[in-house]
Amino acid sequence: MDLHGKHIVLGLTGGIACYKAAEVCRALVKQGATVQVVMTEAAAQFITPVTMQALSTRPVYDSQWDARERNNMPHINLSREADAILIAPCSADFMAKLLHGRADDLLSLMCLARPIDKVPLIIAPAMNREMWSHPATQRNLAQLRADGTHVLGVGNGDQACGETGDGRMLEPDELLEELSAFFQPKLLSGHKVVITAGPTFEAIDPVRGISNLSSGKMGFAIARAAHEAGAEVSLIAGPVALPTPRGVRRFDVKSALNMHAAAVEYAQTASIFIATAAVADWRPAAESPHKIKKDGSGPAPELVFVENPDILAEVAASPRAAEGALFCVGFAAESHDLLMHATAKRLRKSVPLLVGNLGPATFGQDDNALLLVDANGATELPRNSKLHLARQLVAEIARRLNSH
Repeated sequence: MDLHGKHIVLGLTGGIACYKAAEVCRALVKQGATVQVVMTEAAAQFITPVTMQALSTRPVYDSQWDARERNNMPHINLSREADAILIAPCSADFMAKLLHGRADDLLSLMCLARPIDKVPLIIAPAMNREMWSHPATQRNLAQLRADGTHVLGVGNGDQACGETGDGRMLEPDELLEELSAFFQPKLLSGHKVVITAGPTFEAIDPVRGISNLSSGKMGFAIARAAHEAGAEVSLIAGPVALPTPRGVRRFDVKSALNMHAAAVEYAQTASIFIATAAVADWRPAAESPHKIKKDGSGPAPELVFVENPDILAEVAASPRAAEGALFCVGFAAESHDLLMHATAKRLRKSVPLLVGNLGPATFGQDDNALLLVDANGATELPRNSKLHLARQLVAEIARRLNSH
């Protein structure tokens, strides 16, 4: 319920993506937001005001001369009540209107009359791929951003005209994620964060290997929370089947050695390193080039193991970490005696903050409970969704950075 209590003016302009706006409206209401729909004349050619009224539970506005407003000023009244104006879909024509300050309908007039410092304007472009890539559109986008408009990206794929490419409006769930992120405090603005997440897979032969039950959900939630907080985020992910959080750069790896190489490289330019991955401590000394067959000729083959490099300890011992330019956070997934093991691991790894959790109680789940251990003791974060806990952790990291 990230948007609970928010009042969103949802503007619709002409485009087939108006059908997605219906789901956006419905999702906002389910999140606890109130939604006031304002439509252009062109938008009403694609979806009816009746539909949007039913979904928003509020009368739809589509004319500056609406008799319901006693002062005949809906462009003033509607904009002053909003926490944000979201235009989805926003057509190429309407972006041009915004750029030039034209105000020939209610929606464009409202955008022009809004208090810029109090009511942010967020647009979700939607158009044909040729229209999107046209130099005029790209110039308009650049100037809108310079003017303070928050311009969301576009999707790539099949378009209603039969062509394929960039220009699709983002999907409703993507828009909701973007809107939720917009309202999160930017506690890590200017920081570069590197996060490791998920398990590693240590091959025995071409079809078998050693891994663990980590789903990567906690690390992915932290990546999303760090991006929401304004950081530039690089996520190094082991073999997991999770969607990449919006705005996050993802690098897929497989083994502990792969993850080690990527972590050491990307940590060189980071200001925060968060090691949530459940990295295998050992790997087979040699990988069989062919599948090891069970033919009944004797006992099972013996495996010889070698120790994997300690990614967190190595990064925490780097000169940049020693100089205070890199803040390192470790994770400990334990099965018992969490405080004791987490405290010992923090000292052993020489990190300022160690986050402990009970692996069997959280692997694969959408919720968790965390124990934050530092030089001053331990703080419990009670069980909650992993995204909620990730935001709490990000706030704790920001607080520690600001106190230095």
